[in-house]
Amino acid sequence: MKTEYLPCDEAGIARGAELLRRGELVAIPTETVYGLAADASNEDAVRRIFTVKGRPQDNPLIVHISDLRMWEPLVRGIPADALRLAEAFWPGPLTIILKKSGAVPLATTAGLDSVAVRMPSHEGARALIAACGLPLAAPSANLSGLPSPTTAEHCRRDLDGKVPLVLDGGECRYGIESTVVSLLGEPTVLRPGAVTAEQLAEALGKPVAVSHAATEPLASGETVASPGMKYRHYAPRAKVVLIESDRAAYLRLLEEAPAGTWGMVFEGDEVQAGRPTLVYGREHDAESQMHSLFSALRRLDDEGAERVYVRCPDHDGEALGVYNRLLRAAGFEVKHI
Repeated sequence: MKTEYLPCDEAGIARGAELLRRGELVAIPTETVYGLAADASNEDAVRRIFTVKGRPQDNPLIVHISDLRMWEPLVRGIPADALRLAEAFWPGPLTIILKKSGAVPLATTAGLDSVAVRMPSHEGARALIAACGLPLAAPSANLSGLPSPTTAEHCRRDLDGKVPLVLDGGECRYGIESTVVSLLGEPTVLRPGAVTAEQLAEALGKPVAVSHAATEPLASGETVASPGMKYRHYAPRAKVVLIESDRAAYLRLLEEAPAGTWGMVFEGDEVQAGRPTLVYGREHDAESQMHSLFSALRRLDDEGAERVYVRCPDHDGEALGVYNRLLRAAGFEVKHI
């Protein structure tokens, strides 16, 4: 298959909409990461997403909509809490899980009786959804397990020759996937992201829990209720180890590390490091870390790194999303110094 690369403009959107209506896959930009999109109601198209990505069949997909009118047919009902969150955070990097309707095939939800839905804030993504008139299932547009793509070039590396079209909408604004909140019971964050549990609680006027799976691996046999909950994700070929320490102890450890070890550090650390490094944002600045994280993880493979010691980010607020992605990239291997 020859892959087309088009800008996410009027002509590109028209071409993407044509392909999606025909049941094809299209890599699309969003404000979080690039997504591999298909008609969420077309079971054959959805199954091709899993095949192309090499994605486990028990890992549900997120359905993307362009306006609130598209939401109602996908779910059994929209409770007041869901409407409050949509009003506060849509369009934007928040995914809401509710009970699914019969309009959503089980292939899209990995067999679950619930569906995850969000409205992206990327104007090109919403224009594409509106142009094709379809809710789009769209996990990250990468091969399963690798760092998520935040540019069209990242999509090219993983998907060239595997999909008919990649739409280039520039670099993603946020750089990590959306926050996922389940409203099937008490509001619970299943995957942290740019929208924090504290912000959700403020919008709802009541506490919002954070699942243990945000910082711990799922137990054996535990159901994958949301994308991003599998044990290892977002990982380069290099072995990733998180280092929980102060700057001085981290730099000493990096200096003494075996040959082939790189550091993933905060801005300014690279000046003092005795090993090659990649910067992934500023210390205590989660927004800059989110924006740079996946590009840095991908560059490690470009540079031929064998292992990487990552300076640990904070564990709360927006930084919890960065910490969550790094834990999974490292297979939960953390050294406390």
